[in-house]
Amino acid sequence: MVLAEGKPAATIMDATTANVGPFGMCRTMTNPAVAAATAAAMGVLTPVPCVPVTVSWIPMHPKVLIGGKPCLTQDCKLLCAWAGQISITSPGQTKTQVS
Repeated sequence: MVLAEGKPAATIMDATTANVGPFGMCRTMTNPAVAAATAAAMGVLTPVPCVPVTVSWIPMHPKVLIGGKPCLTQDCKLLCAWAGQISITSPGQTKTQVS
C-alpha cells in the first residue's frame, strides 16, 4: 500500500463496487432499473438510486505509477456500464510530490 498525506493512494485497479458504492440518483435510460421505473410511470423519466456497474478508469497521468498501475488523480473518470461517468470530487490528498 502506498500512502499520500497518510491516506491510501488509489490506482486504476480500484474500480470495484467495494470501492465505489451506491450514491445519488441514476437518470440514464440505458440502466434497466431506470427504464423499468420510467415504463411503470407511463413514460415519465423516473430516476432510481445509482448502483454503478463500474467498467474502468480513464487515467489522465498514465506515467505516474503505484505498484506498476497508473495512479488516480482528481481529473480521472470512472466509466459506468450504464453510460455514465464518475468523477473524483474530493481526492483526500491535496499535495503530493513525485520524484
